[in-house]
Amino acid sequence: MDLWHIIILSILQGLTEFLPISSSAHLILPSQLLGWPDQGLAFDVAVHVGTLAAVVWYFRRDVARLSQAWLTDTYHRRVGEDSGLAWAVIAATIPAGLAGLLLDDMIEAHLRSGLVIAFSTIGFGLVLWWSDAVGRRERELPGLRLKDAVIIGLAQALALIPGTSRSGITMTAALFLGFSRDSAARFSFLISIPLIAAAGLLKVIELINLGEAADWQSIALGAGISFVSAVVCIHLFLKFLERLGLMPYVIYRMLLGVVLLVVLW
Repeated sequence: MDLWHIIILSILQGLTEFLPISSSAHLILPSQLLGWPDQGLAFDVAVHVGTLAAVVWYFRRDVARLSQAWLTDTYHRRVGEDSGLAWAVIAATIPAGLAGLLLDDMIEAHLRSGLVIAFSTIGFGLVLWWSDAVGRRERELPGLRLKDAVIIGLAQALALIPGTSRSGITMTAALFLGFSRDSAARFSFLISIPLIAAAGLLKVIELINLGEAADWQSIALGAGISFVSAVVCIHLFLKFLERLGLMPYVIYRMLLGVVLLVVLW
């Protein structure tokens, strides 16, 4: 891969993994518009590792606190506020994990087209706007119940449809449930950790089975750039979320979907 390909694709992955604008929609554009070659499985693994490291590092205090509370309270057979949130993260992960195991081959065969990505980018963007418009935004993370986590987890399973945006659909569900934008975003980031880790592990296993030669320089550069861009993305997104709302991302999704339709129709 050329250096500019590595830089641009790594930045795209770092930004779009966590913004509600669909990473699959963006990663299809360079190949469709510029004729870039496929980046390869090893590079996909690298940028997944970079984004996983970014979200774990950014929320390291939360991850450490929730993990310690979960271990302690589970041992003592009790549920506190932090261990309850940890159980909620687990509950929200299960639906998407099961859906991925059961439906990934079908989705790979039938839903990986550019037109599907274009329509889902627009459609789920409108649903995001609706949730932000009608959501009460009164609830915060300490009030999240197991039922809420399961609903958000079921919504997260829809992110298997290319163009949906995992962060976008989970925030949509949380907003419909009455959570504030900040709480919706933070829970979305927390539940991304086990899913990105699982997706990265599957890609590593696939890479080992294929026995592909690895360009370690490109892998290290891709992981580093995606890490930095993801950290910056998370920080700025949370900083300006309440001030800007979600409408800028909705408008962006509409424009992106139209561009994809014009290019691919």
